[in-house]
Amino acid sequence: MRYPTAISDLLGFRITAVGPGTASVEVTVDAAALHGNQQGTLHGGFLTELADAAIGTAHSTVVAAGESFTSIDIRATFLRPVWRGTLTAHARPSHSGRTITHYVCDVLREDGKAVANVTSTMMTLRGEGAAGR
Repeated sequence: MRYPTAISDLLGFRITAVGPGTASVEVTVDAAALHGNQQGTLHGGFLTELADAAIGTAHSTVVAAGESFTSIDIRATFLRPVWRGTLTAHARPSHSGRTITHYVCDVLREDGKAVANVTSTMMTLRGEGAAGR
């Protein structure tokens, strides 16, 4: 596992927990100063990137030496707005196969309320498919 990745370092993401196939990543946000959209709330793309970082970190714990992985899809459902505070993304597999693994990730505020639910599918690459990645 390579961490921090360049994007995680740039965005201030911090790993708070890692287990086999699971990960939690947190970040402190301020929509007015740095992370906002046109409506003045936290940008949905930022929330999706936070979840993607947690999911990628979770999947990196189950790939073997010589293997790599890639995202096939990602879908975010936004539940409530955020202006500032610390968010934590908790990723876990909902189904694990040899090549394809489906993940769910809950992004929570400090008070434990969900901000977004994100699902993603990861594909493990082997052999020539993993070369150079």
